[in-house]
Amino acid sequence: MTKYAQKMAGGAAALLALAATAVADIKLNDNITISGWATGSYQYTKWSPGTNVDSFNLDGAQLTSVITPVVKGPVTATVSLFYRPGAEGGVSPGGSEITLLDAFVAYDAGGGVTVTAGKFLSYLGYESFYFINDNMITLANQQLLAPIPGYHEGIKVDYAPDKTTTVGAAVVDSLFQKPGYNATAGDGEFKHTGGVEGYVQYTGVTDLTIWAGIGYSSKVKPGMDTSGVIDPAGSTVAVYDVWASYAIDKTQNIAVEEIYKDGGVGNKGSNWLVYYQYLFSDKASAWFGVSGEQVSSYSVSDGEGGFVSASGPKYIKYSFSPTYALTANVSLRAQYSYTKYSNFSVNNANFFGVEALFKF
Repeated sequence: MTKYAQKMAGGAAALLALAATAVADIKLNDNITISGWATGSYQYTKWSPGTNVDSFNLDGAQLTSVITPVVKGPVTATVSLFYRPGAEGGVSPGGSEITLLDAFVAYDAGGGVTVTAGKFLSYLGYESFYFINDNMITLANQQLLAPIPGYHEGIKVDYAPDKTTTVGAAVVDSLFQKPGYNATAGDGEFKHTGGVEGYVQYTGVTDLTIWAGIGYSSKVKPGMDTSGVIDPAGSTVAVYDVWASYAIDKTQNIAVEEIYKDGGVGNKGSNWLVYYQYLFSDKASAWFGVSGEQVSSYSVSDGEGGFVSASGPKYIKYSFSPTYALTANVSLRAQYSYTKYSNFSVNNANFFGVEALFKF
C-alpha cells in the first residue's frame, strides 16, 4: 500500500498546483463565458470472494462554453468538451478519450418556455452525470439495471408557468447510449430506436424539491444500456423516476429516490437511495448514504421445453463520504462503502477512495 499512497499524494499535489494558478470565473467578453471542472482519484475495492482492484486516474474533465449573440437576444449556444481516460472506458469503442459532449442551441420563447435542440443530457436521475456535482466518489446505484441514461440528441421544451413549477418533455434519437460510448452519445437514429422523456418539478414548499420523470424507448438493442437487454431483437424500455430533497436546517440536508425500470426479461427491477448530509462548517461536510438495487426474478428455458425461475441479483450499499473545501475551487473527498450482494457472483465488497476536485 505504500507505493499507492505515495503515488496518490503526488497526483493530488500536481492537481492542486494546477488549480492554484486558475481563476474562479472566466468571462472572455460579454458574449462568451467558459467554465470547467476536473476530478482525479485513487480507488480501491476488495471483492469477496475475489481479488483486490485499484485505480489511480484523472477520472474526467469538462470544459463548457456558453455563447450569446453579439446583439443580446433570446438565443444561446452551449458547447462542451469532455475527457474520460481510456483506463475508465474512454468515450468511444476505438479508445478515444475526448468528445464533444454538449452541443445545443436554446431559444427563450417567452412566457416561461424554452426550446432546446441538439445534443444534451437526459432529464432523469437525482445523481449527476458530472463527477464534480456528485455527493460521493461512486454513485449509489447503476451497478445492475443502470436505468439512468446519459447524453442523446433531439429536441426538448421546458415550461415554467410560475416560480415553483417546471415541466419538460424531450424527443430524442435513443433513450440510452450506443455501445462503447460511455453514455456520451445516443445512437443517432430515431426511426427504430427513438425515445421520449418528460418530467415535472415542484418547489412550492420551502426548502423542499419534488421531482418526477419518465423515459421511454421504442427499442433498446443489446449493448445499448449498461445492464444489457437480453432479446437479440431488442426490447422496449420504460424508466420511472421519483426523487425529493429537503433542507432540514442550515446544517442538514436529506434526499431520497426511487427508480423502476422495465426493459424486458432480466432487465426489470428497481433501485433506491437515501442520502443525509451534515455540514460541520463552511468548509467541512459529510454525506451518509444507504442504497439498494434489485433485478426482478424471471423465467428461463430449462433446455427441455420447460422453464425455471431465475432469481435476480440484488444488493444493499452503505456509504460514508466526507468532503473538505481547501478553497472555493478545490476540494478533497474520501469515501468508504460496504456492499452486500445476493444472487450475484460475489458476496460483498469493501470500497475506499480519495478524490481531488477542481472547478472554475
